[in-house]
Amino acid sequence: MRVPGTREILAARGPKAAVDPQRPYGFFIERERSADGRIVDVAVVLLTNRECPWKCLMCDLWRHTLDERTPLGAIPAQLDYALERLPPAEQIKLYNAGNFFDPQAIPAEDHAAIAARLQPFARVIVENHPRLCGPRVLDFQQRLGKPLEVALGLETVHPEVLPRLNKGMTVEDYDRAVRFLVREGVDVRTFLLLRPPYLSEDEGIAWALRSLAHAFAQGSAAASVIPTRPGNGALDALLAEGLFTPPRLASLSRVLERALAEYAPGRRVWADLWEARRFAACGDCAERQLARLEQMNLEQRVLPGVACAECDFDGV
Repeated sequence: MRVPGTREILAARGPKAAVDPQRPYGFFIERERSADGRIVDVAVVLLTNRECPWKCLMCDLWRHTLDERTPLGAIPAQLDYALERLPPAEQIKLYNAGNFFDPQAIPAEDHAAIAARLQPFARVIVENHPRLCGPRVLDFQQRLGKPLEVALGLETVHPEVLPRLNKGMTVEDYDRAVRFLVREGVDVRTFLLLRPPYLSEDEGIAWALRSLAHAFAQGSAAASVIPTRPGNGALDALLAEGLFTPPRLASLSRVLERALAEYAPGRRVWADLWEARRFAACGDCAERQLARLEQMNLEQRVLPGVACAECDFDGV
């Protein structure tokens, strides 16, 4: 079975978007259910920074990254720009198309200035690679002086698929990172893929649920299930060869239903709905399906299904 490596993944890419290191490439407010059961406003800032050193098979976040080290002072300037334009929010997510504790992406020299700008928020959420969880996390946590949450990409515990994703990590790397973070009082949320390459639809559902179970057993407090989407070049090539098929929206619904029934309210589980309409098979009920999933994300409980005579989808 053909498995693309770094060189092939890079060769399949299109051009990057033009970005300004002094500006975030996106910022907005979203609502999320907090660990204490409240629905809170979360400021999301999509930072512009150096690309992640790992070239994951499924990643499309490289489009909005820099090729060189992020300039000193750029990340505080991006935060200033976004926060001046966003309404107040209780929590903040700094998502960075890479790794917050990679000094080439987020210079450690800027951590103090970043922490100072985050003082109005009750909780700070960043994303990071499991292999980069170490002393820099603890230094930033100390500077921050408030709850820190690190989002880690486990993707899948499938023993054959994870190595094929070119992620540069093992399940044991993830486990080690979670144990370290939890021991040091840092909360963890986990990113998981629904139907990565090389799996059938039923296998994709089964392994997403197995991966959720593993993440929660290790100590992750929350998890987000992300439908694997084409469009980054490498996945499109696998799609053409029959080695990858995007998941169905109905499968995302099934995983969320099963997960909420088993883990809520002790653990939070979300269906990632970014560009999720593309996974809907039926135009008649797609918007109702998406609205139901969004409400389930907020309420953290299974809601009645969406009946559709056109496609026989019932949401359960």
